[in-house]
Amino acid sequence: MNVLGIFIVLVLLICINVPIAVALAVAAIVGLVATEGVSSLVTVALDMYDGSTKFSLIAIPMFVLAGAIMNAGGITDKLINFVASLIGFVRGGLGMVNIGVSLFFAEISGSAVADVAALGSVMIPQMKKRGYSGPLAAAITSSSASLAIIIPPSIPMIVYGVSANASIEQLFVAGLVPGLLGAAGLMGVAYGFACKYNLPKEESFNTQRVKQAFKEALPTFLLPVIILGGIFGGYVTATEAAGLAVLVSLGLGVYYGEINVKRLRQAMIEGGIQTAVVMLLVAASVLMGGFLTRAQVPQELAQSMMDMTSNKYVILFILNIFFLVIGFFLHSVAAIILVVPIVVPLIELAGIDPVHFGLIVTLNLAIGQQTPPVASVLITSCSIAKANIWDVSKVNVYFVAVLLVVLIMCTYIPAIPMFLVEYFYR
Repeated sequence: MNVLGIFIVLVLLICINVPIAVALAVAAIVGLVATEGVSSLVTVALDMYDGSTKFSLIAIPMFVLAGAIMNAGGITDKLINFVASLIGFVRGGLGMVNIGVSLFFAEISGSAVADVAALGSVMIPQMKKRGYSGPLAAAITSSSASLAIIIPPSIPMIVYGVSANASIEQLFVAGLVPGLLGAAGLMGVAYGFACKYNLPKEESFNTQRVKQAFKEALPTFLLPVIILGGIFGGYVTATEAAGLAVLVSLGLGVYYGEINVKRLRQAMIEGGIQTAVVMLLVAASVLMGGFLTRAQVPQELAQSMMDMTSNKYVILFILNIFFLVIGFFLHSVAAIILVVPIVVPLIELAGIDPVHFGLIVTLNLAIGQQTPPVASVLITSCSIAKANIWDVSKVNVYFVAVLLVVLIMCTYIPAIPMFLVEYFYR
């Protein structure tokens, strides 16, 4: 059976709502049996186990758990109060507070779905009370949550780093500037909507309130200092930083006195469920990757593309379109583990820096989280806001445009994501 046949099997399974991880594994097994016989299945279980137990992947459950503990321990509330005291006086400031808190929360959880679930349940009802329409509140929350996979730490970046054999620490550094640019752009769009609909200011700027909120939130700033400072300073790896983030989150929860055994148990269950989904995808992707490699698909694709053009910016344009389309139908982790191993030989031949390309892939998939039909983050936000997905999409298109601009800038001005990488590592 040829590769096209395997792809058809995969698409058919996904169309009948078979989980993507199961569909990947089944399609790969069908391909292996068809090309190499039943004897090729002897090592399937061992291959899946080995592929999902790489040391770098331990960071995923750790960051997910840190985010869950952070929300259960009341840390999120302290962040919201602090950001609100800083920018709540601006017209439509609550929308900007939403984006600002997402920016911070992204530095702990690494997951856009975790971000929108944690913050949306708090922010969206408050925004609707203050005159924001359901679609606007959902759009702001959804688009800002996608900063979680651009700003370090990022679960998709970890998966990409393992798939492409790229430095996870350098990927994290490359995501900082694009993430900040994206946040600034989203705030600009939110302010535009606030002026258009005459949304209220929260309250006048009060220095005393800022000091009080800062004092209450000050311990939470240990988290980004440990994660980003430790990684940038070369003191810890991404995996070690993830473990430290869990310990500090637990300590902060105890310090604020808002975490108990029941909340901790719930946080661990939520973290375990999210981790299980990701790791099952990773394990299944090992089988598909093995089949594709034996079939020489990555090498043939790379050679075909290089026969068409050797200009790396043309190749990046084509790959951008490809990943944007893939993002319509696949979750970010699934897209990375299915596609990245295929295109790695191509970017190597074209002379594209794998860290630069990883940032481009991540931005594409952040946009994919906002574009139906899959749009996992957008759907979660719509569910919390009780808003129709198409009504939200009509508003969200302006926020998605910001992410597209950042994508184009990072693709064709490599210095934007890479100058910090060059400064720290090269």
